[in-house]
Amino acid sequence: MSKRINEFQSMKDILKDMLEESNLQKGIDQIAVKEAWLEVMGQGVMAYTDAIELKKNILIVRLTSSALREELSYGKEKIRNMMNENLNKTVINKIKLL
Repeated sequence: MSKRINEFQSMKDILKDMLEESNLQKGIDQIAVKEAWLEVMGQGVMAYTDAIELKKNILIVRLTSSALREELSYGKEKIRNMMNENLNKTVINKIKLL
């Protein structure tokens, strides 16, 4: 982690390198996905959401309503695209609704 660079770098690049080297990016992505779920899906869906996890680029969402789970299963691709757009990068490759 203590590599010295003689040229100037932006603070953004330095922080990005630090996050990658210390493996903190996974935890930050996990938090960002939870916030994005609330923003994309809204309070109505969030009320029926029990847990949200991100494992190996698979978003796992546990829902308390089987009817909502069935309804959302038809739009998984659209939800995935909206979530990745909200996160400004491709974090989610697949969605599992449980």
